[in-house]
Amino acid sequence: MTGARLRLTRSQILAFRRHAGGLDERLPRGQDSLRRAAWAGLPDSMPRAALHSIHARVAGTEASTWEDPSLVQLWGPRFSVFVVAARDLAVFSLALLPSDAKGRARAVDLAARLHAFLGGARMTYGEAGRALGVDPNRLRYAAATGTVLIRWEGARQPTIWTVPRPETDPHDARLELARRYLHIYGPAAPESFGRWSGIGPRPGIAAFGALGTSLTPVQTPVGDAWILGRDEAAFRAAPGPVAPARLLPSGDAYLLFHGADRDLVVPDTGRRQELWTPRVWPGGLLVGGEVAGTWRRADTVLTVQPWRALSDGEREAVVEEAESLPLPGSGRKIVVRWDD
Repeated sequence: MTGARLRLTRSQILAFRRHAGGLDERLPRGQDSLRRAAWAGLPDSMPRAALHSIHARVAGTEASTWEDPSLVQLWGPRFSVFVVAARDLAVFSLALLPSDAKGRARAVDLAARLHAFLGGARMTYGEAGRALGVDPNRLRYAAATGTVLIRWEGARQPTIWTVPRPETDPHDARLELARRYLHIYGPAAPESFGRWSGIGPRPGIAAFGALGTSLTPVQTPVGDAWILGRDEAAFRAAPGPVAPARLLPSGDAYLLFHGADRDLVVPDTGRRQELWTPRVWPGGLLVGGEVAGTWRRADTVLTVQPWRALSDGEREAVVEEAESLPLPGSGRKIVVRWDD
């Protein structure tokens, strides 16, 4: 990972991220598109955030799309709830196995005890934890073995069950997770990958080091970073058409940054504080490829707080996007309230 650093502008970086994330033009309906939308996982710690992330990327998204048989839900990076492609389970589980012997043994032991206790059954993680004599939250550690899946709908405790361990080497899974992170979140530094994944800075640095010459060093407006070498041409390419509007949920991959990485997405300090609040983050309003405000929803009322004056056409695009949101269990029309 040596050599002169390629200089990338803010516009090049954001255009690449939107393109890689399927945000400029919705992908066609289907399981291949769902997998691409979940290439770096779909954070789902806010109820149905993953569904709204899919809606922003895949045409024909319905309220039940997150339950497609090609997708699974698990405790993934940072032990947070993620929706991922079932065929990519190893990438978002085994990749996170602790590097130290003690941490790995803890995960394997918990997984084995949970599997033996459940015996093919499903139950809430609270019930399972109490039966095993452990804090239910500790069961999250077992997810790194690739044998624990969950179903969480927000209002109740997650239901958990066990599945066979994926036949993938954890080291290979970690390198693939790093590649996916770079493709969706890049340019990125290894420390940022360590934080996002929850494996820590040293393992993050080790993973980038193992990727070696497949990485290209770059210089960005917020510091030195790395991209996948195979993505360089896409970074250099002229940007294509931009979607009029997208409603990105709290924690969406396009917004899931920390520290100086946020400066690139939202250059204005005050606006950053409105998007990344100390408590529950709002959703991000994307207009013409730029974050142009925030939004929150209460039942069928969606409140939009724009950061600039939007044209009539832009407002119409936001309303159209809002009215197309798939809401579970609701046949009522969404009403947009503007908080200018």
